[in-house]
Amino acid sequence: MTDKPLCGIDEAGRGPLAGSLVIAGVILKNPIDGLMDSKKLTQKKREALYCLIIENSDHHIVCFSAAEVDELGISKCLQQGLRTIQKVLQNARYLFDGNSTFGVDNITTMIKADDKVQEVSAASILAKVTRDREIVEQAKLYPEYGFEKHKGYGTKAHIEALAKYDRCEIHRKTFRVKSLDEPTLF
Repeated sequence: MTDKPLCGIDEAGRGPLAGSLVIAGVILKNPIDGLMDSKKLTQKKREALYCLIIENSDHHIVCFSAAEVDELGISKCLQQGLRTIQKVLQNARYLFDGNSTFGVDNITTMIKADDKVQEVSAASILAKVTRDREIVEQAKLYPEYGFEKHKGYGTKAHIEALAKYDRCEIHRKTFRVKSLDEPTLF
């Protein structure tokens, strides 16, 4: 058994059509009540827990813009994010939510870790709150898309806004929308 602390890692924003990909790593210094998968918490509860996590952990958050996601691809962004977290939060055991290490050594994976392991739940909350705050700010620059409501995911309202206004700066240009994008023949 090792005495290295556990660093939980999770991401938010892998699948949306717009906004950043955010990856967070968390080593808890004190226990925090109420941690669970960020998707199962209300926004108000996530915000409250976010502050507690920041105060009671060593943590690091890595963000990749939509343009970086387009340029590098999701897998490469996740790989770079995982490596950055390892460099910043050293001498830990690393547990990443999901089933892929994206080629990064010394990382263990677990499906649904964000709902089973406190450190990963905390990382899930930091990643989601960071991403949500960012896209709500960007919604002020691009009000016609309703980002504050759907956070960049491919909802019906978002697809309708895309059909009317096309993509803006924070849209991922490489993410295809079936009803809008012509199929490309190679």
